[in-house]
Amino acid sequence: MFIKYAFLCFLGLTAGILIAAGTVAFITIVGVLTRLAIRTDTAKRILLYEDIVVVGATFGNILELFRLPIPVGTVGLMIIGLFIGCFIGCLAVALEEVIQIFPIMTHRLKLKMGIPIIVLFLALGKGLGAFFQLFIHYKK
Repeated sequence: MFIKYAFLCFLGLTAGILIAAGTVAFITIVGVLTRLAIRTDTAKRILLYEDIVVVGATFGNILELFRLPIPVGTVGLMIIGLFIGCFIGCLAVALEEVIQIFPIMTHRLKLKMGIPIIVLFLALGKGLGAFFQLFIHYKK
C-alpha cells in the first residue's frame, strides 16, 4: 500500500512540475516578457523578468498544492486580482499578436471601420464573463 501512495505522490509531483514548466515555457515562447521589456525600455533586465515568472509559478503551485491561507483581506484580494488581471491581459494581447487574428478576420469579413469597437466589446465580454463566473461560482 505504501508503494502505491509513494508512486501516486511521485506521479502527482512530476505532473505538477511538468505543467508549471509548460506554462512558463508557453509564456516565454508567446513573448509576453520580451514585449513587456521592449515596451518599458527595460530589455536589459529580461533575465530578472524570467526569474520572477519562475518564482511566481513556483509560489503559486505551492499555494495551490498545500492550500495555504493568505490573510490579506478584501483590499489585498482586490490588489492581487488587479495584478492577475493585468498579467492575463498582457498574455492575451501577446497571444493575439502572435497569431495575428484580427488582420485575417477583418480581411475575410471585409471590415473597413469599427475594429476598435469590436476589440472593446471582446475585452468587455471577456471581463464581464470572468466577473459573473467568479461571483456565481463562489456564491454557491
